[in-house]
Amino acid sequence: MKDPIGKAYLIKGGFVMDPANDREGKADILIADGLVAGVENEIDEAALRGEYKNAEKLSGQKISLEVIDATGLYVTPGFVDVHSHFRDPGFTEKEDIYSGAKAAAAGGYTSVILMANTKPAIDNEEQFKLVQKRCDAQDIHVYQAAAVTLNRAGEKLVDMEALVKAGVKGFTDDGSPIMDEQLVISAMKEASVLKVPLSFHEEDGAYIGVAGVNEGEASGRLGIKGADREAEIVMVKRDLELALKYDCKIDIQHVSAKESVELIRKAKKKDKKGLIHAEATPNHFSLTEAAVEKYGTNAKINPPLRTEEDRQAIVEGLADGTIDMIATDHAPHTKKEKAADEFGKAPSGILGLETALSLSVKNLIQPGKLSVSEFVKRISLSPSELYSLEAGRIDIGRPADITIFSTDEETTYKKFNSKSENSPFLGEKLPGKVKYTIAGGVIVYKA
Repeated sequence: MKDPIGKAYLIKGGFVMDPANDREGKADILIADGLVAGVENEIDEAALRGEYKNAEKLSGQKISLEVIDATGLYVTPGFVDVHSHFRDPGFTEKEDIYSGAKAAAAGGYTSVILMANTKPAIDNEEQFKLVQKRCDAQDIHVYQAAAVTLNRAGEKLVDMEALVKAGVKGFTDDGSPIMDEQLVISAMKEASVLKVPLSFHEEDGAYIGVAGVNEGEASGRLGIKGADREAEIVMVKRDLELALKYDCKIDIQHVSAKESVELIRKAKKKDKKGLIHAEATPNHFSLTEAAVEKYGTNAKINPPLRTEEDRQAIVEGLADGTIDMIATDHAPHTKKEKAADEFGKAPSGILGLETALSLSVKNLIQPGKLSVSEFVKRISLSPSELYSLEAGRIDIGRPADITIFSTDEETTYKKFNSKSENSPFLGEKLPGKVKYTIAGGVIVYKA
């Protein structure tokens, strides 16, 4: 990340939403040398400039102060995504760590966790360190997760202890469900000792014909057998029960079915240790299976978009905290891949980082399902807590990771910062606009 020494920002007049500190109201924030240096109801700009002039005389070092007018805008901890694919290494024609980080910054994200389904998979210390070094060079905080099993084949565990010592913050075979229950138990026992989370892609292939479309009305009209909801339900049920039994912190990824929401709700009532976590993507709380007929393969994702009843259940799960995180599952693919002549041949995945705010405003905040403060908990605080990141809050002395946005202004998505364009929302005008993203005390995106 860029060196912020000697650079200061004064964010004036914004409405600060910081749920971790129960702060909700108009305030000014001072950022200096990459850290939060002050949070007050009002900071006198003239007096501050006077202090800096005196400091310059004493130190001989120039101090640059930039004032950001945040009047009428929300100022919150930077967004944190626990589920992104930057396709690097192996598929950099779709995305790479640099372009992915730019897309994240444009979406208001200051921290991102990358999935391990690269080529080669991130399943050993050497490969992890190679990729994490590139992650560390970006303008935002990018963290590479490791696979649970070697080559994500679901047959043998990686050396989890060695990977944690190397810096890995969590494990996932995302994209590939782990079918061997005994292997899952072994992974949970190890993760519990190491105090790191496991994230699970919950789809049993025995219930899937063509992946990426719900087995229902849409698949029927397309003339194909889709992915039955039971594929998700049986896996969610198994992993919730095992997590509670073996004291393992888990994340149920990209929840798509109403039955899964209810299973998670019941499990959380039994959970006295904060083990059970779940995420919903903006795609799953914004769209239904009808989108596949409208947008074709650009609405093909795993698990698939389901019914309006499922969508509403996900929204309610976010509202009551059953689903405690909004995660994008940012999944870039090339135009050529998505234009496959058969639906089943096209890869599953939708871009997510740059549209997450707008879809949340439209489908959660404007309908009154989530307050802005609750939205910040789901998109910043809870994700940061899952991975024990130094993020999700605005504390004096902590890194200044801050997102400034409007829920009133609109964004027209004419193009993306991502290398790819596989999104149903390309060309759409949606409510919500990221105005500034500040990571490590540096402006990394400005509208």
